[in-house]
Amino acid sequence: MRSLETARTTCEQYHPGLGKALEETDLVDREQPGSPVIPLFREHGGVGLLVPAAFGGRGADPVDAVRVMRALGSYSPSLAAAATMHHFTAAMLYSLADREDGLTAAQRDLLSGVVPGRKLMASGWAEGRTQQNVLAPAVTAQPADGGYVLNGAKKPCSLSRSMDLLTASVTVPGAGGRPELAVALVRADTPGVSVHPFWANGALAAAESDEVRLKDVFVPEELVLRTTGEDDGPDRLSEIQSAGFLWFELLISAGYAGAAAALVERVLEHGRGSATDRAALAVRTESAYLLLEGTARAVRDGDLAGEEAVAAVLVARYAAQEALTGAADLALELLGGMDFIRSPEGALLAAAVRPLAFHPPSRTSTAEPLLAYFRGAPLVLS
Repeated sequence: MRSLETARTTCEQYHPGLGKALEETDLVDREQPGSPVIPLFREHGGVGLLVPAAFGGRGADPVDAVRVMRALGSYSPSLAAAATMHHFTAAMLYSLADREDGLTAAQRDLLSGVVPGRKLMASGWAEGRTQQNVLAPAVTAQPADGGYVLNGAKKPCSLSRSMDLLTASVTVPGAGGRPELAVALVRADTPGVSVHPFWANGALAAAESDEVRLKDVFVPEELVLRTTGEDDGPDRLSEIQSAGFLWFELLISAGYAGAAAALVERVLEHGRGSATDRAALAVRTESAYLLLEGTARAVRDGDLAGEEAVAAVLVARYAAQEALTGAADLALELLGGMDFIRSPEGALLAAAVRPLAFHPPSRTSTAEPLLAYFRGAPLVLS
């Protein structure tokens, strides 16, 4: 597919040799627990995609990042899911360096070591908890002498077994004692951090999405980043949270778009179905991806910002989600029963497209907030 090759070319520009290295392992083996996809990602400079040049990274813009993630999703849906957690965390954390209050010396030192040390960052935000506020922390933080003591768990937590750093959302006392959202930077080897089996599904099994527990984990005050501004209520999106939402939804959706494209590519290469069926399948898949890339371009160019950008990204994600699952179903049908019987790859890719629906925020949880936003109210996600 022409556009998929463009994405793979972009991936090669940022991560030379990664695509070829991934393809040297059979697709089914790539998607198994303990597969080499995450070590290969680390080895080929994957950690630096969204890290600014000032910190040794590549500083990719949203359009290139979406293309790279589509390519990764076509090679390994598991890797795309895992890499998204690192990348959106990087985008959010490094954006703090441009704020007027900037980073503490300890924070800057830690983040400066990510690219040269090829360190992977896992996300300990509130993902995975059904019917919970997506901004509500899953980890508690109790003030202690010189910092905070953290308790809680993140499940699932991609990159759980390869992470060097966990970013955990917590609530800490702010101005006037008001609860304030913050991000604690937790080294993976900190006493009290442990990993436990959790992921039992064969889809995305190589993403290392197990449970990370924090039991009486001490984090120094200087490694806790404040994210909420003076005018931000507990349910409103701060500038930093908005950036996190934008990057996460674009990147995770692009990864699944890549998995769908790899499945559609199989249909086109084998000439399955009628020309009309194949064209309809390709149009459905391409339209979903072009919507994501177009939204990324609008964000990059400043045509969308703030709540308007978050709303637009959510619309693009949900529209792509619906189109991609339909495309995966049709592609599997066109490949036919014998392909399904003789090869696990088609079914594997089709199953790998489905989890996009399970990432936060769900369509159900955002239905009322989006309707209110479309009518002119602020966007309040819960």
